[in-house]
Amino acid sequence: MKRIFIMMMCAMLTLLCTTASAKTLVVYYSYTNNCREIVTTLTSRIEADVLEIQPAEKGLKYEANGYALGTELLNAIKAAPGDAGSYPAIDPVTISLGDYETVIIVTPLWWSQMAAPMQTYLFNYGSQMAGKNVGLIVSSASSGISGVVADCKRLVPDGKYFSENLWVNHSSHSNRASLIQNWLTAVNYNTVTAINEALAVETIPARIYDLNGRLLNQKPSKGLYIINGKKRIIE
Repeated sequence: MKRIFIMMMCAMLTLLCTTASAKTLVVYYSYTNNCREIVTTLTSRIEADVLEIQPAEKGLKYEANGYALGTELLNAIKAAPGDAGSYPAIDPVTISLGDYETVIIVTPLWWSQMAAPMQTYLFNYGSQMAGKNVGLIVSSASSGISGVVADCKRLVPDGKYFSENLWVNHSSHSNRASLIQNWLTAVNYNTVTAINEALAVETIPARIYDLNGRLLNQKPSKGLYIINGKKRIIE
């Protein structure tokens, strides 16, 4: 009997350690501040650490002269995508991907491609995302995101991608909160990332959605709800 009890306790400790280590990292690059705003909204709904990618050379105007510099950077990558020298330098990164099970990439679109500084980060670290859950959120003016998705899968070929990517364009940016919430629900974020917590009623945060994505304006009864992007049971 004692042996069975010890085995049960070991199994519970293993489960707790696994859940605790299933952390999420949000990696983003923002040139016009749109991606930064998306990340702020996203992290108000999920628990995650945040890493901002910064170009090593500051103050560059990628859009100047008809986007000449931005185009030059993208063309260099396209000409030799396997050469580290083709990618623009970024500031050193100290966060270890080994600490995370899920990585959400938030990036702008440049001329139908992934922004060059984010491509640099993924070129350097994409191999470390093998086997991890990978989500992709793309901000653009109006262009579709298929080119950015292709860049991401080229640079992170062995990631376990979410079932859907999220596109936030100029016209929908102001509606990003509901877009993000619906996306988290659509990709079963909490199931994918192995998060499923019970929450006492008195500790309920302000924003609670039912399983149809409707925002509730009062404390709900017992049941299953989406709270800050997490599927939780109210007891």
